[in-house]
Amino acid sequence: MLTQLTVSNFAIVKFLELEFAHGMTSITGETGAGKSIAIDALGLCLGDRCDANMVRPGEKKAEITARFNVENIPNALKWLQENALDNDNECIIRRTITQEGRSRAYINSIPVPLSQLKNIGQLLVHIHGQHAHQTLLRSDVQLQLLDQYAGHKALLRKVKDCYQGWHFLKKELNNALALQSEHDARKQLLEYQVQELDDFALQPEEFEQIEQEHKRLANSGTLISESQASLTLLAEGDEVNAISLLQACCSKLEQQADSDESLNAITSILHEAIIQAEEASSELRHYCDSLEMDPEQFQYLDERLGMALQLARKHHVAPEELPKKHASLQKELNNISGTQARIEKLTLELTQARDSYLNEAQKLSKSRGRYAQDLGKKITQSMHQLSMPDGKFDIVLQTDETPEINAMGIDHIDFRVSANPGQPIQALGKVASGGELSRISLAIQVITSQKASTPTMIFDEVDVGISGPTAAVVGKLLRQLGQTTQVFCVTHLPQVAGHGHQQMFVNKQTDGKTTETSMFQLKQEDRLHELARLLGGNEITATTLANAKELLIN
Repeated sequence: MLTQLTVSNFAIVKFLELEFAHGMTSITGETGAGKSIAIDALGLCLGDRCDANMVRPGEKKAEITARFNVENIPNALKWLQENALDNDNECIIRRTITQEGRSRAYINSIPVPLSQLKNIGQLLVHIHGQHAHQTLLRSDVQLQLLDQYAGHKALLRKVKDCYQGWHFLKKELNNALALQSEHDARKQLLEYQVQELDDFALQPEEFEQIEQEHKRLANSGTLISESQASLTLLAEGDEVNAISLLQACCSKLEQQADSDESLNAITSILHEAIIQAEEASSELRHYCDSLEMDPEQFQYLDERLGMALQLARKHHVAPEELPKKHASLQKELNNISGTQARIEKLTLELTQARDSYLNEAQKLSKSRGRYAQDLGKKITQSMHQLSMPDGKFDIVLQTDETPEINAMGIDHIDFRVSANPGQPIQALGKVASGGELSRISLAIQVITSQKASTPTMIFDEVDVGISGPTAAVVGKLLRQLGQTTQVFCVTHLPQVAGHGHQQMFVNKQTDGKTTETSMFQLKQEDRLHELARLLGGNEITATTLANAKELLIN
């Protein structure tokens, strides 16, 4: 609950420090005194938009601080803990606004973005403004009120989770379909290119082998003749050859070695040379025997080499890189071809997600149907209390069998009312007058607020258009609500103000140069005078005081 509000240099407020208690707090004051100023300041503290005009003229900044006891507000405690902002069951929210319009926000002395003020504010305070009855005509607001009364948060969360899962899959499917459309032309080209490379089937390092073999066969005639001539010179020449010359040379030097032993080293080298030459001639003989002219193989290699060069030019790569290019194109084709499989998979998952969504949404619909009947009866009873004795209120819930999926379920809601005898039940906006709509709105707000988890309710002049006995009923309803919820009610009606457990008075003063608004809690005697003023104007008589005493509920 809200325990303290401190306001400094905000609009026409110079300084306010207010302490608040449980129950219903009535807020009254003269017309134009600024009865809603504290509520406006609190709204700003909880994330409402601000501008430089909110800073009191002549001051550098405005500052609002709201202190809440969150000991019995589990949702708020959990949120504070999850955001590392908890502080011993207390939540202190502070917001400053400079004369340039810049704003800063703090929760328990820690700087936070404005969005976090709004998040925590929704868990702490709910403000029903003067024009709340106008939003009541909107179907989405009606649905929220029914869900608030029903309190089926788990069902709402499941429907929302299923919707988000379906929405994600729908987005993925749309992306896959768009991608498939973009890839159709590319796929045809890839299929042709991959098939061409499949047919050619060049293996890694094969080009280098082809190139080498092709070069050998292209020069096979020269290789045969030159190799055979070399073999004749080395070993097989009848008149002279290298080996026989080396042997003759070695023999002559060996004969002279007896005369000079230093020739032994030379003859040793010559022996090694003869051995090497004989080995070389043996290898060369085998080489010559292996050489042959193979025109068919040469033609095959020539064609394969030409195709490799042609494909390399087509794909703008070196011939030896064709196998790598082939693998790359195949991978791209596989990925594109896999898009169809992914589309089929996503389509199936989307159907399953829709079925899961509809299953949970139907459970939510059944719950809404049960609570709609109960809420309709209670609002009808409240209408009778609020001077509409023949009034009737129905909540018509229609379930779409083939719905456009949304996070709130598959239901359409319509608040319908008959305010007078003989009047058929019709849509709320078509039947109810302004005053009737205001009273019906108040009844709905009070009834639904009884089940709300928000610990503090603020009603800002929601009793406009109400008077007499009806006003007394409104006051009684708000006081009953104050038994379980902290209630603030800005009002101009003594019948409502008198039902408050406590009462605040707003006063505006001016010296002709500056204006200042103050707000303070009234004592019992002061409350009587204020209620008397509301009854009879500025002239307070014994009669108005007596009437005020009857209105003041202890």
